[in-house]
Amino acid sequence: MKEIFIYIKDIFAGIFGLGQGMYISMLNMFRKKITEQYPENRGKKQNFENFRGMLRMPHNENNEHRCTACGICAMNCPNETIRVITKKETDESGKEKRILDIYEYNLGSCIFCALCTTSCPQSAIEWTNDFEHALFTKEKLTIKLNQENSKLITKNNS
Repeated sequence: MKEIFIYIKDIFAGIFGLGQGMYISMLNMFRKKITEQYPENRGKKQNFENFRGMLRMPHNENNEHRCTACGICAMNCPNETIRVITKKETDESGKEKRILDIYEYNLGSCIFCALCTTSCPQSAIEWTNDFEHALFTKEKLTIKLNQENSKLITKNNS
C-alpha cells in the first residue's frame, strides 16, 4: 500500500515539474527576442567598455610608442603569449641602452586575462574591441604590435 502512495506522489511531482517547464516556456514565447543576428547586423554591434578583443600598441603621429622594452608584460603572461625582443643601441653619451626591436603577440594562445595591460608601468599596450579573429592558419595569429622604425616617445614629445 505504501508503494502505491509513493508511485502516485511521483506521478504528481512529475506533472507539477512538467507544468512548471511549460509555464516558463510560455512566458519566454511572448517575450521580446534578444538574439542578435551577427553577420547581418555587423555594423550595429554594441561595444562594451571592459571587452578584451585584441592587444594593440598605440603609436602617435611621429611613429613613437611608450614601450620601454622592460619585459614585465611578457614575464606576467601565464602562457608566454607576448615576446619582447630587444636590441642594444648606444646613445650620445656612449652608454648602451636596450630598446624595443620586435613586440610579438600570439593571439592564438592568449587567454585574455589582462595581466599584461595591468602590469605595464608605461601603459604601452591596451585592449581593442576587435573580436573577429577567424583565420585559416595559426601562423597568422602571431602579430607584431610595434610599427616599422618606431621608437620610444622622448620626454619633450609626451
